[in-house]
Amino acid sequence: MKDTLTRTLARYRQQFAAFTPGQKVVAIIGTGALLLGGFMVYKWASAPSYTPLYSNLSASDASAITQELDSSGTPYQLTGGGNTIMVPQNMVDQARLDVAGKGLPASSSGSTDPFKNSGIASSDFEQQTNVRMALENDLAGTIEHIDGINTAVVHLAIPQKQAFTDQQDPVTASVLVQADPGASLSAGEVQTIVQLVSSSVDGLDPAKVSVADSTGRVYTSTTGDGTGADPMMQNQQISAVQQDLQGRLQAMMDRVVGPGNSTVQVTPVLDFDKTTTDTTTYTQDPNNPISSQTITNETYQGADATGAAGGVVGPDGQLTTGTGTGGTGSSYVKKGETQDRAIGSTVQHVESTPGQIQTLHIGVAMDTATTKAFSSANVRNLIASTAGVNLKRGDTIQVVSMPFDRSAEAAAAAELKAAQAQQSTVARNDLIRKGALGGVVLLMLLLALIKSRRRAKQRAQATTLVVEQLRENAAAQAAAVEANHALALAAPERTREDDMLDELNTLIERQPEDVATLLRGWLTER
Repeated sequence: MKDTLTRTLARYRQQFAAFTPGQKVVAIIGTGALLLGGFMVYKWASAPSYTPLYSNLSASDASAITQELDSSGTPYQLTGGGNTIMVPQNMVDQARLDVAGKGLPASSSGSTDPFKNSGIASSDFEQQTNVRMALENDLAGTIEHIDGINTAVVHLAIPQKQAFTDQQDPVTASVLVQADPGASLSAGEVQTIVQLVSSSVDGLDPAKVSVADSTGRVYTSTTGDGTGADPMMQNQQISAVQQDLQGRLQAMMDRVVGPGNSTVQVTPVLDFDKTTTDTTTYTQDPNNPISSQTITNETYQGADATGAAGGVVGPDGQLTTGTGTGGTGSSYVKKGETQDRAIGSTVQHVESTPGQIQTLHIGVAMDTATTKAFSSANVRNLIASTAGVNLKRGDTIQVVSMPFDRSAEAAAAAELKAAQAQQSTVARNDLIRKGALGGVVLLMLLLALIKSRRRAKQRAQATTLVVEQLRENAAAQAAAVEANHALALAAPERTREDDMLDELNTLIERQPEDVATLLRGWLTER
């Protein structure tokens, strides 16, 4: 095994020695690149997989945790602007135990446990303050879990309830947030914060929650109308409605008249006033229950003497006189009934949501050169149906045909064509340069190969001559040995040179190719 390895190394060394200087440089660089690539692959495969240890940390917590990891020798990585700490996945559990043993991470707002120093002798004011501080810390931690929010601070103003009065001071809250660098709160995130805080505090009206960021911008309304949006957020809502309608209408027009042959502009007017409407409707139903009932019954009987003055009292209290010829009497009966039934009523309370479309104004322009076959009336009807135009509320829509200015498009197309031509020229020149360089390299390799083969042929010829000479010398030496064998008695002792010559002859007869390779290497070294 050792002899085989030695012969293999010797053969490689001889082959490397036969290279030209350029081939030696290429071989060394290629071997180094192969070893470097293997090392990088091994390093990538053996690198540990990192997983988050803690996220959304404050600066003080992140600094304290990294110091603890450094002291324990745990490798870690910082991501998310230093707010997230990553550790190897197989070490995350032990790292959390070590960090938790040091009381980390602390509260995100930097405050300690409000109940830490409370005792049995604490006053009612202290207990209420501790409860309020704990609620503030919990709300701040919950808000910090929202994507895009770095830190948050919550302050609650909870007044004491007054006895023997229905008028209580309202509960208010203020939230100060710090967004990620380069980010700002959206309307949905502000609404989420308001709902989280208002639903977590008893008796807190969402209109009494103020949200601001570290730059001093207030995101909630200060008018107390409950709209929850400042003028800037109202502009964002208007822009969102405008982009939605304009995008859908422009996509439809591009589909109908072709891209670039029309332009659509939409101007919505939104109503941000909050209105409340109360409507009461009264209904009459014969099946309703009777609320009151009155029944009257009146009868009269009396004698009427002949020729005697007399009469009958009527319903209006007047006396009706008459004469009768007989002795008959007079009488009457009166009955009456009055019923009052309950009247039903329906009360409807309607509150309008701020941000509804008050009026809508749409303008459409079509290129005369490409849209002559399209009727403006048909396009107007199509736009009105798609956008929900209501002319009774004051919406307007205007569709006109006019020639478009294509100079900017022509200039842009010319610039694009010139850029493509220049890019094609650069790519072609680069290809020619790379091809020429590749041709030069191939030519050098071909010349090196031809020269190497020529030298190999010369070495083979020289080696053949040497081997033949060695064989002749070996034959002559063998003949001399046989001749001297007869004189063995006169010279009984052999010299060391004779033994080495016999071994060399035997080696040449058994391994002529190895001997030739060895001699070829000697000739190359010379």
